Amino acid sequence: MLTPFKRRYLQRLSYLFFMMLSASEGVLTSYAAQIEQKPNVLLILVDDLGYSDIKAYNDNSFYDTPHIDKLASQSVMFTNGYAANPVCSPSRFALLTGKHPTRGQATDWFPVNDKPARAGYFNPADFNDALPLSEITLAEAFKQNGYKTAFLGKWHLGKTQDLWPEHQGFDVNIAGIKNGHPAAGYFSPYQNSRLTDGPKGEYLTQRLTDEAISLVDEYSKQTAPFFMMLSFYTVHTPLAAPEKDVQKYHAKMHKLPHDKVFQEEEQVWPIEDKREVRVQQNHPTYAAMVNQMDTQVGRLLAKLQQEGMDENTLVVFTSDNGGLSSAEGAPTSNLPLRGGKGWLYEGGIRVPLLMKFPQMKHKGSQIHEPVTSTDLYPTLLSATKLDLLPEQHRDGIDLNQYFSPSAKRDALMQRPLYFHYPHYSNQGGFPGAVVRQGNWKLIERFEDGRVHLYNLASDIGEQRDLANQEPERVTSLRNNLHEWYQQTNARFLNVKGDNVPWSPVVEDKL
Repeated sequence: MLTPFKRRYLQRLSYLFFMMLSASEGVLTSYAAQIEQKPNVLLILVDDLGYSDIKAYNDNSFYDTPHIDKLASQSVMFTNGYAANPVCSPSRFALLTGKHPTRGQATDWFPVNDKPARAGYFNPADFNDALPLSEITLAEAFKQNGYKTAFLGKWHLGKTQDLWPEHQGFDVNIAGIKNGHPAAGYFSPYQNSRLTDGPKGEYLTQRLTDEAISLVDEYSKQTAPFFMMLSFYTVHTPLAAPEKDVQKYHAKMHKLPHDKVFQEEEQVWPIEDKREVRVQQNHPTYAAMVNQMDTQVGRLLAKLQQEGMDENTLVVFTSDNGGLSSAEGAPTSNLPLRGGKGWLYEGGIRVPLLMKFPQMKHKGSQIHEPVTSTDLYPTLLSATKLDLLPEQHRDGIDLNQYFSPSAKRDALMQRPLYFHYPHYSNQGGFPGAVVRQGNWKLIERFEDGRVHLYNLASDIGEQRDLANQEPERVTSLRNNLHEWYQQTNARFLNVKGDNVPWSPVVEDKL
């Protein structure tokens, strides 16, 4: 097996031999054309983008996404793709490490100013708020194999600079700092120590794409492949977009019925106010942000094509959690999915996921079996013919074997997926955990140990709780979930005053 050092050494020898041959024969062909080039990798991560925000996933979407829809037609499209957590930092931890965030106790969004975690009837679980340098990130895996690596956009994986992208395997860090949203909003000046200000009024989503295009231009003149992670801050709050785009959707909004924009959802906070969830997409500013993001994705993909790099570049497009539907303005609806960001219902964890690989034979096909963001690490290494790191990406699997429409996916369908959120979310979600196996989804609540069971094949909106009708299935799934708690050293709610929460550890001993 060739080590990265030996591989680079042999490539350099090949280069020197070719240069001598070229000089002797007057050959002007580039070195890049003479050796087998490893594919480039472009990973596009959008913040808070909902499953139903993209027309490829939702014909009735209020938002226009023609470039992403085109990408979907050229990709394998996952209809049951999941983020590893219903909020951002944990799901980003999972994507970059190939591990479930519970293994690192990174189970909630990372506060940037020591803001206390939200409490409800009980105090939340303790958690870690950094991506440790000891993890071999996906970027480090590519860098060790000769890839140029670049990060652009939202990081939100550590408060101190020694934990930022440039220390986690990325050669370039543009705009990646501790913050989970733009500190000064979406228009320059940005107040970002890893991004110089542009002209006053410059839009952040466009600026990040400009920087990505500039990097592609630079990479096109080099022989080394690249791994680029474009992690848009959009469509996270604060909501803001160029005025002309907002006005476009204002006009479109007025053509919609306005009889039922919100409906009541359960309230799990200890307050009297009712909890509402948006059930109609009609927010013009949010729509403009989605449309702007789509336009910028289109620009970047067009640049790859212009440079003749599109057929040698893997493109992955996804989101870090579901759309924001129940707090902070509740700008989008995730219907037919229930809930949204911060919730363990499908609206909080099911996300768009597209994969376009060079020379893909099955463009436009769909995979309906459940997959999750921890699968990206081994899948990308395998697709670029790099050695897997099974001890690192231990909670992910290589999906390449399942891309063919004729592939047998029984094992993929029956693989259990776990979600663990022992916190009260800012969006109103309850603390709990999930196991999904096949079409069955079990939710366990951490306040009192109640469980819910849904068949997602017949009830994607999670409206019919079948727990009382399927006691044996509940017991089986719950046992699997409790074994997983032990394997990952899962943490649970803490006592608040005289209030003692339910504990699976205590229950399992009874």
